[in-house]
Amino acid sequence: MFNPDRLADFPDKPGVYIMKDKRNKIIYVGKAVSLKNRVKSYFQSQKNLPIKVVSMVSNVEDIEYIVTDSEVEALILECNLIKFHKPKYNILLRDDKQYPYIRISLYEPFPRIEIVRTVKRDGARYFGPYADVGAMREAIDVIKKIFPIRSCKKDLSQVPLDERPCLNYHIKRCMAPCQGWVREDEYNEMINNIILFLEGKRETLVKQLKERMHEAAENLDFERAAVLRNQILALEKVLEKQRVVSTDMIDQDIIAMARGSGNVCIQVFYVREGKLISREPFILNDTDDIDRREILTSFVKQFYNNSNFIPKEIILDEDIDDIDIIEEWLSRKKGSKVSVIIPKRGKKKELAQMVAENAIAYMEQMESKEDREKLRNKQALEELKEHLGLETLPYRIEGFDISNTQGTESVASMVVFEGAQPKKEDYRKFKIRTVEGPNDFESMREVIFRRFKRALSGDEKFQKLPDLLLIDGGKGQLKYARDALRELGLSHIPTIGLAKEFEHIFVEGQEDPIVLPENSEALYLVQRVRDEAHRFALSFHTSLRSKRNLRSVLDDIPGIGKARRLALLKALGGLEGIRKASIEELAAVPGMNKKAAEAVYEHFHKKSPV
Repeated sequence: MFNPDRLADFPDKPGVYIMKDKRNKIIYVGKAVSLKNRVKSYFQSQKNLPIKVVSMVSNVEDIEYIVTDSEVEALILECNLIKFHKPKYNILLRDDKQYPYIRISLYEPFPRIEIVRTVKRDGARYFGPYADVGAMREAIDVIKKIFPIRSCKKDLSQVPLDERPCLNYHIKRCMAPCQGWVREDEYNEMINNIILFLEGKRETLVKQLKERMHEAAENLDFERAAVLRNQILALEKVLEKQRVVSTDMIDQDIIAMARGSGNVCIQVFYVREGKLISREPFILNDTDDIDRREILTSFVKQFYNNSNFIPKEIILDEDIDDIDIIEEWLSRKKGSKVSVIIPKRGKKKELAQMVAENAIAYMEQMESKEDREKLRNKQALEELKEHLGLETLPYRIEGFDISNTQGTESVASMVVFEGAQPKKEDYRKFKIRTVEGPNDFESMREVIFRRFKRALSGDEKFQKLPDLLLIDGGKGQLKYARDALRELGLSHIPTIGLAKEFEHIFVEGQEDPIVLPENSEALYLVQRVRDEAHRFALSFHTSLRSKRNLRSVLDDIPGIGKARRLALLKALGGLEGIRKASIEELAAVPGMNKKAAEAVYEHFHKKSPV
């Protein structure tokens, strides 16, 4: 427990405070005008503190602080630390990895557009994050129909390649840069147009295209004029669908919040050049006892810390903290004035109310969907209990599967479902240690023994025991799993095998399988557990196999040992980065020299004999 007497040494200056638990793990990050006063407030009377805050304080073992020059610097640091550490007690947007981005690969000749889950400092242009994946894919489809950019991942640094263009060229979805049939400046013009489209500046884009079309016609380049005309017509169709919400013709984000039972929906409407181009709902969980103002403030800071585009105006339906500081921060980030507005009347107030109504409707829809899902899950567990003759409801189900390629890189997966929903933080991976060759039976015995042996030894990661154990396989896999449980004195744990061919369930001691009704929720549940165990095992196996192949490729190069291999992978981001690197870039990697760099370069660029 943190000793409040230490607060006497805290400075009366702006900065960021970092709370840690007994394991030295960061559990909360906050900013303050006065570090001393803000942190002291947690350890005075706790009568008025929310339950969540009281719980947090009881877990604080140590508090560190970082002094900053200003409140704005403190805000920036706070946002970055929260994004990196994802502390338990901070209000968090879902992990960035769950929200996709659109990336335009500006770092390579003839850039591509693709969907990614992480943002890197790689010279690419990113748009997002997108909570509405369907809307994002629709935008990409529109772009690809209008602008014939490439979708392949070929290295086009050396063009043309000695091969035929792909089908996309023949259906006019690509201009075949792989053959050198489009100039780089002409292609980049399309990329700039796509950027304008994704920025929501579609009126501006249409205007520019019309100017280029007239110019092409005046120069008697009627083929190019026709291409531009078709692009304009397609864009005008998109514009027709977009609602005009502002006559100011400026970029705006309109944000409003709706509260549900335990969750919050924050709706963001994107207005570009006066037109509503899209909207995004964001769900924040575990916000029961947190003040609305705090929730909305945290969202605004995190959302724009992750965002690559900041509009001229941000309109909110209610007040937030630190408006002046946030405005200064966002203005710095954008490079021009940004206004955060809480309108009291007029058109902007009406817009904020419209977004708030949409947030409420979405929240109600989500809760209705969740209620239906909870009912189905309860039904599935009750059906499973009845069909299997279990004494208790199988709330926690663990699924196991084996994956290998002809006995090599043999691995196992353990997935966990609680309340008929995946609990991914409890998933575990195993490398098979004692079994040689393709022996799924013995491999299953090993992994079941190891999993429950660790539980009996007091390993916290394996402490929870399942109400039901599901083995991917038939009687053979089931027998070996049960043998392992008996050896450990855990034969009381209910165990079933699910065979893929007929979806039959096998239970030890029963000759005939249990056949669940074809459309039952119970069957659907056990299939989900089995399929998830298979997916998780396969992904682990594939990653190990890829690493092995990668090691073997680099191990074939003289002078490249483990240290240099790791340094190359870290510095250049993987095998493709190594393949594309010049001798100078390779030599610049820590631990490398010119001779080793030349060996690597030669390995990837040696010509096949004629």
